[in-house]
Amino acid sequence: KSDSDTYSCDIGDAQSRAKLTVQETPVLFKQELQNEEAKEGKQVRLTCELSKPGTPVKWMKGDTVLSASEKYEFKQHGTVAELIIRDVKSVDA
Repeated sequence: KSDSDTYSCDIGDAQSRAKLTVQETPVLFKQELQNEEAKEGKQVRLTCELSKPGTPVKWMKGDTVLSASEKYEFKQHGTVAELIIRDVKSVDA
């Protein structure tokens, strides 16, 4: 997308210009989240894989956006995004 711009070829007395528009490909899930079961007090890791590295990810529980804390940790390595939930309780289901 950042390559979108006007390009030109200059030969001194004349110039030719062209506009390049790059359309971004949509980000898709290569691997979706999987259901998990855990015992209270344990740690759970939810993982998904995206089709494009570095894609911003927003983690949610129901309609609530999660924030990084002692309870929730977010990791992203290339196309893999992870949510780690520590010390799970029944309210985390």
